[in-house]
Amino acid sequence: MLKAERPRSLPIAPQAPVARRKLPLADSVRPVDKAWRPIYAVWEITLKCDLACRHCGSRAGKAREDELSTERCFDLIEQMAELGVKEVTIIGGEAYLRPDWLAIIEKIRACGMQSTMTTGGRGITDEHAKAAHAAGLMSVSVSVDGLEGTHDRLRGVQGSYASAFNAIRAFRAAGVPVASNTQINRLSAPEMPELLERLIEAGIHGWQLQLTVPMGRAVDEPDVLLQPYDLLKVFPMVADLKRRTVEAGVTLWPGNNLGYFGPYESLLRGTMPQGHLGSCGAGRGTLGIEADGTIKGCPSLPTREFAGGNVQDNRLVDIWERAEALRFTRDHRGAKDLWGFCGTCYYADTCRAGCTWTGFTALGKAGNNPYCHHRALEMDRNGMRERLVLASPAPGEPFDHGRFEIVEEPKPDSPNL
Repeated sequence: MLKAERPRSLPIAPQAPVARRKLPLADSVRPVDKAWRPIYAVWEITLKCDLACRHCGSRAGKAREDELSTERCFDLIEQMAELGVKEVTIIGGEAYLRPDWLAIIEKIRACGMQSTMTTGGRGITDEHAKAAHAAGLMSVSVSVDGLEGTHDRLRGVQGSYASAFNAIRAFRAAGVPVASNTQINRLSAPEMPELLERLIEAGIHGWQLQLTVPMGRAVDEPDVLLQPYDLLKVFPMVADLKRRTVEAGVTLWPGNNLGYFGPYESLLRGTMPQGHLGSCGAGRGTLGIEADGTIKGCPSLPTREFAGGNVQDNRLVDIWERAEALRFTRDHRGAKDLWGFCGTCYYADTCRAGCTWTGFTALGKAGNNPYCHHRALEMDRNGMRERLVLASPAPGEPFDHGRFEIVEEPKPDSPNL
């Protein structure tokens, strides 16, 4: 895997634009819009952050100018419970940089929902962890993206690796179960086996893996991103990691963009209801919320193209049921809505190009996703491979993306991955 040259300066966090307000909603609600309900919500309660992660899709750093007040947050929590949400994960930025983060956790629990958090952990102290446990935090996932040098390089702050493991220790000592999440890219991939051993030793109960997506700051360093043909080596490694987590009693959670339908699908996702991954769940089972009240079907999707409305203008249930931007997976017609390789794939009607976030941010259009193990294997059998080349850089705004072009080429005799 390529070790990209370290950039000389930290990326500057942009000021997020104020929320787009009073977006149009459909006049009527269809049966399918009532049939789907979000059971899981990921809520960015602030965009303020104390890290400068090179792969951050939201380019977090500065708080939004129009973040929701505590009162509006409490009202939103009640609306989530009424809509049927079962679990709320608070994120940022860094959630703990918002002064009322503990009150938000308490309110989530008071409304009968599970309360979890994802954090980089840089500023977590023993007091933070004890207070979070007292507020009702049920589990926390601490981000660790490689061994110390790689993690600190990707997170943009020296010492962030040590801080992450200190956060794991502090939360466990306070009685909060701790998981971890890791980005797979060309810097972190070679270190995954050793990293897992350190996380097992630290006492995690679960580990979520996902591919670094070409969004936000990740577009600024395209050499760090995996190429589609890298999946030929990444997936056998992930399969070995899965077997090791089973031995250690750790649950491995493959992220939604870690796919699809290759020879390890049953090993990685055999416990799912269908025994394999389904299609994108944005706007069906998941809900994304930005700190200014913007609602999306998935928290990771670009705001400009996928914002459905704002809870400062409309009730959450009305946005969920009537926003066109949240309906795209409910209306999906399978292969007819796909293009490129995905439109011809054997799994088209089931997979539907997998993770919308990944395919859209790479190519600027949903319905074709080059980050697919099955696809890479098919290309390899035919003596070919796909390579992504940056055609248009990202403009430098939160949740932005560039545009890549797919180059289809003969595979080299000895590929240098």
